[in-house]
Amino acid sequence: MTITARELNRATLARQLLLRREPLGAADAVRRLLALQAQQPASPYLALWNRLDGFDPAELDAAFADRTLVKTTLLRITLHTVHRDDYRTVREAMQPTLYASRLGYRFAAAGLTPADAAELEPGLLEFAASPRSNGDLAGWLAERVGEEKKDGAWWGLRSYVPLVHVPTGGPWSFEYSPSYVAAPEGRFTGDPEGALSDLVLRYLESFGPASVADIAQFAMVQRARVRAALKELGDTLEVIAGPERGTLYDVRGGPRPPADTAAPPRLLPMWDSVLLAYDDRSRVVPPEYRKLVTRVNGDVLPTLLVDGYVAGVWRPVEGGIEATAFHDLPDAAWDALAEEARALLAFLADRDPWVYRRYAHWWTKLPAGQARVLPG
Repeated sequence: MTITARELNRATLARQLLLRREPLGAADAVRRLLALQAQQPASPYLALWNRLDGFDPAELDAAFADRTLVKTTLLRITLHTVHRDDYRTVREAMQPTLYASRLGYRFAAAGLTPADAAELEPGLLEFAASPRSNGDLAGWLAERVGEEKKDGAWWGLRSYVPLVHVPTGGPWSFEYSPSYVAAPEGRFTGDPEGALSDLVLRYLESFGPASVADIAQFAMVQRARVRAALKELGDTLEVIAGPERGTLYDVRGGPRPPADTAAPPRLLPMWDSVLLAYDDRSRVVPPEYRKLVTRVNGDVLPTLLVDGYVAGVWRPVEGGIEATAFHDLPDAAWDALAEEARALLAFLADRDPWVYRRYAHWWTKLPAGQARVLPG
């Protein structure tokens, strides 16, 4: 079987709930989507607003508060929101990566070793059975490794140890100074390779079809481990010839809409998962626009999605949403974007009308585009 580039785009949009807004609750939607990027507190809310019919942000507040959904460092070693039923699978699959990479140079520079991390982890988790601030956890470490080593110790252990963020208030449940609590599953002593097989299956359900490189990029795991997981899954998967005859894998029966399926415009949040979940991001991001939306420090700007592909960026300004297109758009696309902008402004009004304002400096570094202010 073969699949074209445009069919691949539509399969991705279908699984990421971007062909139409679905009547799902927040927790069920996150299960469907597998993971939402959450470096910026507003982004999971805007991701669901783009995907769900009648999305109520209070529902996401509640899911964070009761830990049905958890925010933590996971995929690509960045902050993500996942359902608690997926947390163990994702975390355990990534455990070798997290243990190998997240202690890092600051931990070593403090004179600490992986053996020290393993010794400190149980006590740190016990201390974090109740919510603790950065200062609390650094202070706990200072009592055990010394004041001069505490910063390096905490820098390494905050992702090495299975901790999740605790809501601290603000319009989007979390502010920029986090508090932590021990993860619902506690320590892991299971089977990371079995967990990776489970994660590969979940990834393909939510993001497939995909290549070995795509899967490895998504989870930040070695390609050899991905190949072993795919071999383990065997005939439960389909093998598809992708664009330029690349080998792709997919779950059997996964949705693959026709290439001419309509894709409505969307105003995606910063770091939307659909832009970052692949090694080959051209299925959604035209290669010539990739450096425009992903800045040199890794910031991924809020984007316009038109006909299923990134076509520009957006930000709130006085009087509405400023939409900057990187190429000429037809009037019908502008009309649809204007309708989305009106709905988005209404959504933001009670929470944060100037969402992402701290990133406005990037707009001075973008090339001239076709910009319009879409009013509320």
